[in-house]
Amino acid sequence: MTDSTKYLLPEDKLPKAWYNLAADLPVPLPPPLHPGTGQPIGPDDLAPIFPMAVIAQEVSTERWIDIPEPVREVYRLWRPSPLIRARRLEKVLGTPAKIFFKYEGVSPAGSHKPNTAVPQAFYNQQEGIRKLSTETGAGQWGSSLAFAGSLFGLEVQVFMVKISYHQKPYRRALMETYGATCIASPSPLTNAGRAILDADPDSHGSLGIAISEAVEVAATRDDTKYALGSVLNHVCLHQTVIGEEAMLQMEMAGTTPDVVVACTGGGSNFAGLAFPYVREKIKGAKVRLVGVEPASCPTLTKGTYAYDFGDTGHLTPLVKMHTLGSTFMPPGTHAGGLRYHGMAPMVSHLKELGLMEARSYHQTECFAAAVAFTRAEGIVPAPESSHAVKAAIDEALRCKAEGKAETILFNLSGHGHFDMQAYTDYFAGKLTDLDYSEADLDAALSALPKMG
Repeated sequence: MTDSTKYLLPEDKLPKAWYNLAADLPVPLPPPLHPGTGQPIGPDDLAPIFPMAVIAQEVSTERWIDIPEPVREVYRLWRPSPLIRARRLEKVLGTPAKIFFKYEGVSPAGSHKPNTAVPQAFYNQQEGIRKLSTETGAGQWGSSLAFAGSLFGLEVQVFMVKISYHQKPYRRALMETYGATCIASPSPLTNAGRAILDADPDSHGSLGIAISEAVEVAATRDDTKYALGSVLNHVCLHQTVIGEEAMLQMEMAGTTPDVVVACTGGGSNFAGLAFPYVREKIKGAKVRLVGVEPASCPTLTKGTYAYDFGDTGHLTPLVKMHTLGSTFMPPGTHAGGLRYHGMAPMVSHLKELGLMEARSYHQTECFAAAVAFTRAEGIVPAPESSHAVKAAIDEALRCKAEGKAETILFNLSGHGHFDMQAYTDYFAGKLTDLDYSEADLDAALSALPKMG
């Protein structure tokens, strides 16, 4: 099958377990801390917002965690997802490199996010929860939880970052089609939202603010839990179905990747493809792992590794991660799913251990790469995914310059069919490379919690 373009696994090869990187880390992950006491949190601290099954996965160090059969049954609607050899792009670039991408845009919601939305909805339904609250940036996560909630009979309330709420009305329509309620954040419905609007009535919002609103709703209602689309360990765990499938498909293609690339916002996208390869790297495999983020919100490349809140309203536990500060307000770029002040603790930990690389790009160069990819391969990448496309192209051009026939694997985590306004703005010359404010960043970092 080495001459194939698509590498398709049969449904009976769908992974039966998620991979938990916590079992193989050479140095344990620093624990989450209670913001009041500074002591490690326990399951009881998380019980108001998460179901116990999810909490157990969050703290687990078991290497493999079984995927429940009802979750695998839903996964079969689109999984295993295809691995595709980008032969036409290779030809356009004139590179000796082999370029493969794992295409997650085949899911009902159009991205990788249902990989965790489905199990989270299942676990909540099993514990008798009626309603889920959540946040969303570009709308991929909100769409995915709305989809999952519809399958398991759960009411879903989504706080969508206001800039994306207005930029991407079709994402909002998709959530409503699945039966969810979508609210522009910051909103007047919560204490956290009202506080932001009092300080800045024209606030574009941020994922940190939207998280505060969603957590507040969950914490104040007995029938409601909070569902998170990235950052925490259980979310990264659920996404590893991507990498486990990719390994089998790369075997079918008769090669293994020298470079694995994925975009990083909160970290689940990168975790999904890369964590299984981190396992092999720890064992001695020669593979580079590259996380790619927007230059306007450069958490891994410019952030500080420190304990910080996961939300702007300081309702969450403290986690050790690369952060720009919980009050940092990134510019309103089209890659709304990457506009988060922090990075998954597990991904941040890998960066500190030297097991991965990080780089950042401006949005116009990412859109240019996405257009080049589209004109070669036919698939329109989501703005978030365009960052991985850009890095993969750069790696392929490096191989061309060095005369190396390396194998590059990247995560095309979603399609851009609901993001065409971004492409319209790009072709009209309306997109600019927005820079964050150094003064705002300094102010946000100076407000990091004082530890010890």
